[in-house]
Amino acid sequence: MLNTILKFLDDENGATAVEYGLICAMLVIAMMTALNGVAGETIKMWTKITDSSRTAMQNSNPNG
Repeated sequence: MLNTILKFLDDENGATAVEYGLICAMLVIAMMTALNGVAGETIKMWTKITDSSRTAMQNSNPNG
């Protein structure tokens, strides 16, 4: 029984799994941060395209 407890306390496989989990969590946080920045820029781009299209359509309408 004592040998089993000592083997359990000496086992480092769980620590490695925790380290990989922390690395994975940090990568996910970095990806979410980057995606948030890209999303903001994409929204600005589509807003600019919408405004430009709306302006072009208003200027091309002879009745308008």
